[in-house]
Amino acid sequence: MKQASDKQTAGELRVDFVSGPVAHRLRFGGGRGQALPKAMGLRNGKTPSIIDATAGLGRDSFLLASLGAQVTLIERSEKMHALLAEGMERAAREGGELQEIIGRMTLLHGDAKDLLPQLDGEAILIDPMHPPRKTTALVKLELRQVREIVGADEDAADLVRVALDNARSRVVLKWPAKADPIEGIRPCSHQIRGKTTRYDVWMTG
Repeated sequence: MKQASDKQTAGELRVDFVSGPVAHRLRFGGGRGQALPKAMGLRNGKTPSIIDATAGLGRDSFLLASLGAQVTLIERSEKMHALLAEGMERAAREGGELQEIIGRMTLLHGDAKDLLPQLDGEAILIDPMHPPRKTTALVKLELRQVREIVGADEDAADLVRVALDNARSRVVLKWPAKADPIEGIRPCSHQIRGKTTRYDVWMTG
């Protein structure tokens, strides 16, 4: 793979685990008390193996790996997969804690609907592209760039159904707090709600 430059062009999308929001969350995020780790089952001394079926920028996977979880990231967009691989390589080169965290992350390229039946994950995280906001506020540039790369994830319901058939313990859907449920999926077991995001949890064990 072509070595990635450490210089970033203004406005260029980049996966960064070394600085910015990811580094801040690593230092001050609140550990296992955050909504995502609780939703994924990182509690009471338990650390499940996790599959992030829609890796995107990899931030949720990085958080979970920083808390000790072995995380398999699946990304079907070739361009996003390349950005993730470059970001992981840069972080690993930093050594120390960052290298250890990246060492718990395994990146795969492919469609999660095809790969999940071949993998063995206790907990599966699904964070598809969210529906357009009902407000007129402009979506953050970074998220617009991601949407341009990965598309609208119109098969999200199919992915959830595949995950429900293959997760040993639970499936977690990360979704806007006020958005309607995805149609065609059975009701979740419970929810963990935040101000802007909710986690719909299906227990499958």
